[in-house]
Amino acid sequence: MSIAAPVGPIGLLCIQRTVIQGRAFGFVSGLGAATADAVYGSVAGFGIDLVSHFLIHQRIWIHLIGGALLLLLGIRGLFTRSAEQAAPTKNTVRRIWWSYLSTFLLTITNPVTILSFVAVFAALGVANSSQEYVSATFIVVGVFLGSALWWLFLSGIAGWLRGKLNRAVLLWVSRLSAVVIIGFGIFGIVSSGAIT
Repeated sequence: MSIAAPVGPIGLLCIQRTVIQGRAFGFVSGLGAATADAVYGSVAGFGIDLVSHFLIHQRIWIHLIGGALLLLLGIRGLFTRSAEQAAPTKNTVRRIWWSYLSTFLLTITNPVTILSFVAVFAALGVANSSQEYVSATFIVVGVFLGSALWWLFLSGIAGWLRGKLNRAVLLWVSRLSAVVIIGFGIFGIVSSGAIT
């Protein structure tokens, strides 16, 4: 939960989606991030060195892709209408899957996260040995559940605020979130080192 809780671009995206599309979209977006956290937790907990080395060595491309995806989602968020203004669509299931998949991809394109999990697992004394696989499994499940609990809480608060604020304020919150997400995307692209 402590790794998921700091509000960064994924948190803002979850809030924005909750404000625009509703609590379910915000929570499902958070579940995408929780799944990526569990993947990174598995890599750290089970000592999958090949995967972790690949992610760390390819971090320039991964940051570039993550930054570009944030930039696109932020731009898209600038032009998204609120749920009250949006016409009803038949592709709600597809939009929910996109909410999940996009935050999964955004979270998985942050290889620095794996270093956080390595540090947490080392502090908890989980070694990369066959005897510790059971402990690692419980910790990875805990990572997913803790992260999912945080996203449930965040989307719940954002959903509660959505019911309390008028449409003009919600639109401003959505636009401001989109601008900040665009900023994170630009920062991700520039910090990748691919653009100098």
